[in-house]
Amino acid sequence: MTSSWRGAAMQLVRGSCRGARSSICNCARRCMCRAIRCRTHSSIHWKRPLRWQCPEMPHALQSPRRWVLLASEIYALAILRPVAEAARRRGHEVRWVATEPVARLLSADEVRLDSARALRTYRPDAVYATVNRIPPFFPGLQVQLFHGLNLHKRDPAQGQFRMTGLFDLYCAHGPATAAPLRALAAQRRDFSVVESGWPKLDPLFAAAGEGAMALRAAAQGRPVVMYASTFNEPLSQARRCLPVLEQLIARGDRYWLLTLHPLTPADLRARYEALAGPHARFLDALHVVDMLQAADVLLCDTSSVVEECILLDKPVVTVCHRNPQACMRDVAAPDEIDAALVEALAHPQALATQRAAYAAQIHPSRDGGAAERVLEAVEQRLCHPEPGLRHRRRRPWRRWWRSWQQWRQLLPHW
Repeated sequence: MTSSWRGAAMQLVRGSCRGARSSICNCARRCMCRAIRCRTHSSIHWKRPLRWQCPEMPHALQSPRRWVLLASEIYALAILRPVAEAARRRGHEVRWVATEPVARLLSADEVRLDSARALRTYRPDAVYATVNRIPPFFPGLQVQLFHGLNLHKRDPAQGQFRMTGLFDLYCAHGPATAAPLRALAAQRRDFSVVESGWPKLDPLFAAAGEGAMALRAAAQGRPVVMYASTFNEPLSQARRCLPVLEQLIARGDRYWLLTLHPLTPADLRARYEALAGPHARFLDALHVVDMLQAADVLLCDTSSVVEECILLDKPVVTVCHRNPQACMRDVAAPDEIDAALVEALAHPQALATQRAAYAAQIHPSRDGGAAERVLEAVEQRLCHPEPGLRHRRRRPWRRWWRSWQQWRQLLPHW
């Protein structure tokens, strides 16, 4: 950019927003480029087309934000796509960084960045992730959306509340996650927390779509039972339940919707796929929302699908749950599944009351606007950083090799 262009930009900023001056802003320190900063609101990078989101400036002069959605696992698509749709409605630019298996599932209008050069050229304002660990080399604000609702799947020190120093903003689902995260934020003072809700659930709270209606129609009036399982062996009950499920499906008095975690071993997945027929259908994780909307009851183990079903006020039967809640009907052995399903389909009022109380803690918002609240929170953090926040603590050098390997999987080309 020429000096005259820079001078014109300075004049424009001074005329539109008080307090503008030339300096090196926080973001500019990261990307090593000079900038024009407004003390009150935000920064403008002048080495590329002018970018700002100052509320006192005319809307026509504001350029769109640039977001990157990081999808290292297939289940991330259902979480990130509502964010992408909300961003496009706002006129923002969206790009995807994904591993090869996930990239094959992207649609034609979901543009992928597959090289480090493309990512540097794009220079995102923020990166949205669903996994616990991401490479520390990504530019922009790092935003954590989480990949599940289950607070009881692992020990808190190893689950959602394990601080890795990799994120600037945590988007909590409800009071049950926001309160512990805010306590940790007060201790560390290197990240902020907002209670936004979970974007994956935005379609869940909408009216049942054509996919869910088709699954209900296939049941031909029979009760619809959804079965889902996690993948890690200490918690997964998929192998133990398989013989019992084979018998219950063959009986034909219920219609079954089967799904497994994307990381389930291939041999076990093949055996469940073989159960598909006139009384059952197997679907991958991308169709979980349709399955939940179509189901009358959920059969599961220690998976976050349990919480998603509870938010729809539907009964849940769990098998050897790690920490069963009062709103769940937990059984200790697969032989008890049939009787538990009969009880759950009777819809006892006591369990319904417990479900409502539990849902209010994990995800009280039911308006389908979580993605919009996430974008608002990121915009607020970019324009008005919280006072007193310090730079995130860097990860130990011994972990950087693992981060580099993850980087190469997400960005295979230079």
